[in-house]
Amino acid sequence: MMALSLGIILALAAMFCWGFGDFFIQKSTRKFGDWETLFIIAIFGVIILFPFVFKDFSEIFNFQSKGFIVLLISSIVLLFAAILDFEALKKGKLSVVEPIYSLEIPVASILAYFLINEAVSAYQIILILIIVIGLFLVSLKTTHFSKSNWLEKGVILVLLGTIFMGAANFFFGLGARIYNPISINWFVSLFLVLISFFYLLSKNKIKKMFKDIKKNKKFIFKMCVLDNAAWIAFAFALVLTPIAIATALSESYIVIAVLLGMYVNKEPLHKHQKIGLVLAIISAVLLSFSV
Repeated sequence: MMALSLGIILALAAMFCWGFGDFFIQKSTRKFGDWETLFIIAIFGVIILFPFVFKDFSEIFNFQSKGFIVLLISSIVLLFAAILDFEALKKGKLSVVEPIYSLEIPVASILAYFLINEAVSAYQIILILIIVIGLFLVSLKTTHFSKSNWLEKGVILVLLGTIFMGAANFFFGLGARIYNPISINWFVSLFLVLISFFYLLSKNKIKKMFKDIKKNKKFIFKMCVLDNAAWIAFAFALVLTPIAIATALSESYIVIAVLLGMYVNKEPLHKHQKIGLVLAIISAVLLSFSV
């Protein structure tokens, strides 16, 4: 019971950190670009977590173990998820893009059900269906459909990103259970650092990146702390609670992110989008408290 309570608290901590973290990530992707943002966040995680994992290198880098395969899958899936999500945040409204992230819940839940036999109740399935309906409404750009332009910017990207992120949540939880929450975070961060560094190097953007870091230290520090804290708290929650439950609880961060998008970024929404937003948020919150 104590472990379950701690897992819920950590999932809620991830919720708050992601809610504000995505707000900063959106600004960063628009200012620095997707790959630069990814490298900055990941290198912060590698450096901060290194003292806690260097003693476990022999276990982490055991290339013949099944666990290492899980680490690689987690890293690759999260790479695709991060780039798609960053691009969606860069192009779309925060208040439109964020609610769609709720689809991570059914993706992670389905994988958990079929691969490790974690089930969800009929009540939770109903809530998930309501979320999908709400997300459909919030994704529509206008009530007057046209064949060429009826979706908000970033929606297609975030839908693809959400599928990858839901899968990443599952494999992240699996990796955290095989190793530990710190090790999975550090390894994934290291993988993202290497991939993003070579990409930036190929585009001759390394010098630009370090100049950006030097000029925007406070902003970058806040973003890195929030995003890395969210993933660490989430990884611990995945160990202490079922994957579907931890994902559902943490997904309530859309409430914070959407409110930031509406009231800070002044992002306008149509009436039907507001209805969809309310449906999505209420259902996500109810799902979070249905455990």
